[in-house]
Amino acid sequence: MTVRGNNSLVRKLCAALGFALLLVRVDALTLEELLSDPKMSPKRFAAQFETFEYEFHREVQPAELFLAHRRGDCDDYAVLADFVLKRFPYETRIIRVSLVGRIAHDVCYVTEAKAYLDYNNRKYISNLQRSGRTIRQIATEVADSFEANWTSASEYTYDYKEEKKHFNRTVVKTDPPAQDPDVRPPAASAPR
Repeated sequence: MTVRGNNSLVRKLCAALGFALLLVRVDALTLEELLSDPKMSPKRFAAQFETFEYEFHREVQPAELFLAHRRGDCDDYAVLADFVLKRFPYETRIIRVSLVGRIAHDVCYVTEAKAYLDYNNRKYISNLQRSGRTIRQIATEVADSFEANWTSASEYTYDYKEEKKHFNRTVVKTDPPAQDPDVRPPAASAPR
């Protein structure tokens, strides 16, 4: 059974009768709408998610499901931001930060904005969090936003077809920053 809207009486009745209920929201956002928005920007992307609710999922949800149900978690959001914004084209990176005593948190860093999109900040006027571009700098900002400490952070890509995360580079907080995989040593001066 498919029901449009958010009618709690219909939900209770279906549950009492043992029917499976698939809610399709009238205000559902589609991937096509995001990809065809000629004014798409990181700030505009984040604003589309102000009314989404938090709901933890072990795996990244398919984009259409996340958008139709308007509920998901940080990796659903970061992966979708990366997917959409790269097509406009922005240089984006998905960063997963492991926090002490908590589950990890994923964000999408946008190089041109010098900031990251965070599912926890989608409801604020300032929905982009300024940060340096290295994994270590992003991890520090994310951890500070939780008033927590971080242990490691990884950059990864995600493929919706394979439904897999591919981890590329990892930074361990206790390692010397000069050894971080995304820090380039200064270019040597040419002899005169």
